[in-house]
Amino acid sequence: AIHSLKLSRNHVDWHSVDEVYLYSDATTSKIARTVTQKLGFSKASSSGTRLHRGYVEEATLEDKPPQTSHIVFVVHGIGQKMDQGRIIKNTAMMRDTARKVEEKYFSNLATHVEFLPVEWRSKLTLDGDTVDSITPDKVRGLRDMLNSSAMDIMYYTSPLYRDELVKGLQQELNRLYSLFCSRNPEFEEKGGKVSIVSHSLGCVITYDIMTGWNPVRLYEQLLQKEEEELEERWMSYEEQRLLEELYITKQRLREIEERLHELKASTISKPPVLKFKVENFFCMGSPLAVFLALRGIRPGTSGSQDHILPRTICNRLLNIFHPTDPVAYRLEPLILKHYSNISPVQIHWYNTANPLPYEHMKPSFLNPSKEPTSAPDTESASAAPSPTTSPVMVRRHYGESITNIGKASILGAASIGKGLGGMLFSRFGRSSATPQTMETGKDGPEGEEKKATTVGTPPLSHSSSGFLEPTVELEHRIDFELREGLVESRYWSAVTSHTAYWSSLDIALFLLTFMYKQDQEETDKSNLDTI
Repeated sequence: AIHSLKLSRNHVDWHSVDEVYLYSDATTSKIARTVTQKLGFSKASSSGTRLHRGYVEEATLEDKPPQTSHIVFVVHGIGQKMDQGRIIKNTAMMRDTARKVEEKYFSNLATHVEFLPVEWRSKLTLDGDTVDSITPDKVRGLRDMLNSSAMDIMYYTSPLYRDELVKGLQQELNRLYSLFCSRNPEFEEKGGKVSIVSHSLGCVITYDIMTGWNPVRLYEQLLQKEEEELEERWMSYEEQRLLEELYITKQRLREIEERLHELKASTISKPPVLKFKVENFFCMGSPLAVFLALRGIRPGTSGSQDHILPRTICNRLLNIFHPTDPVAYRLEPLILKHYSNISPVQIHWYNTANPLPYEHMKPSFLNPSKEPTSAPDTESASAAPSPTTSPVMVRRHYGESITNIGKASILGAASIGKGLGGMLFSRFGRSSATPQTMETGKDGPEGEEKKATTVGTPPLSHSSSGFLEPTVELEHRIDFELREGLVESRYWSAVTSHTAYWSSLDIALFLLTFMYKQDQEETDKSNLDTI
C-alpha cells in the first residue's frame, strides 16, 4: 500500500490512485486475511472492500425532493430522560412510514410533508440530582426507571418546575421553526403550514403553551369565588367594614398592576408565545382530557371545538388513541356530554380499498338499545328527554361483549354462531350495526314494528340501524380510535399500545389524509378566486 488511513474499527489502504480498499480490524477478519495470504491470495482479494469515488447516474433538476409545504413538529412525552434520543428514532420511524404512504397514495402531489423531532427534556435542569440522592438502593433499576419517566408528571404538576418544562418546549419549538425557515426561505413566503403531533404528557404541555393556561389564573378564580361566598353569608358590622377595606385595597392593587403592565407593554413589545400558527394539533395516547377535567372543564351545549381549544389558536384538534391504551382518554364528552355514549371514529386500515371519508362517517352508539319497555310509543315519545338535559346512558365497556359468548352457549349451536357474529360485528364494525344485533330474538314484522327504548335514553335520537339522527352534534369529530387486530391480546396490547403509534401505517395515512386534504382545499379555493 502506498498510503494507509487508520479508523476506529477499520483501516483503508491505497494500492494506487484508483485502487482503494477498506479492511475490518476485527479479530476474525485479521485471522481470515492471514490464512488467505499464506495460501497465496492477495490482501485485497481476501477480505477487502473496494471503494469507488464518483457517481453512477447523471443528476437532473427533477431529482430534487418536492417542496415542503407542511412541517410537523413531533413532541415526546415522559421517559425521554431514560432513553435520550428516542424521539429522534421515533420521528424517523414516523417519517419513513409516511414516505411509504406518500408514494402509494399521494405520489401525484408536488408538495411534501416533513416531520421534525422536538427534544425538550434533556436541556432542563429541574432539581438536579436531588431526587436521585433520596432514592433507596433496593430495586434500584425499577426506581431509576420511575424517576426517569413518571417523575416528569410530578415535575409538571409542581408549581416550582412547571414553568421550566413549558418554557423548555416553547423555546425548542420556536428555535426549530426559525432554523427551518432560515434554511427554507420560501416556506413562509408560499404560506407553509405547521402542525404538531404530541404524545402522552407532551399533549398537555403543548396545549398549555398554545392556550396560555396558568395555574395562577385558576387560583385567582377560586379566590374570587370565595369572596362571593363570603358576601352571601351573614356577617357582623366589623366583618363587613374590614371586608370593604380589603375589597378597596385589592381594587387599588389591580389598578396599579394594570398601569404597570401598560407601561411595560408600551416600552417592550411582547413576542408571541409561538412564532407560528398551529394548523392541526394531533394528540396520540393523550391524557389531556383528564387534566382538563381536573381543571374544571365541564361539557357545554354547543358542539364547537372552541369549548376546549379556540379555532383562532388551532384550526383542528384531533385525538388519536388505541382502545387499550391505559394513558389515553376521550375529549369529545368534555364538549357534549352525550358523546360518552357515541363510539369514536374508527381509523381506516392502511390497505382499505375506497374508504369512506371521515367527514361522511355517521356517529353511532357504543351500546345500541336492546331491552324494550312496556310503555306505549306515544308515552315514550312524549317523555323523551331533551338533547341537553337527558341523563347519560350507562356505557358498555369494550370487553363486555365477550360475555355474550357465555349467554349464547345456553341457547344452542345456532345462538353461539349468532353471538360470536354479533360480538365480532360490534367489536370491529360498531358503526355498521344491524337491527338483528341490536334486538336479539325479534324476527318478522312484529319485531320491526316495536321500537326498543331504554331507561336513561341517550340525548340523541337514533334509527334502528344504530346511527344517530342529526340533532345536537359536534362541528367536527375529535376522537379517532385505532382498530384492534383480529388476534390481538388486550392484556398484552395494554402494555405495548402506548408506544406503538410511531410505526403505524394507519396513523401515517390518517395524518397525511388530513394535511393533504386541507392543502388541496386551499389550492382549489385560490383557483376559484382567480377565476
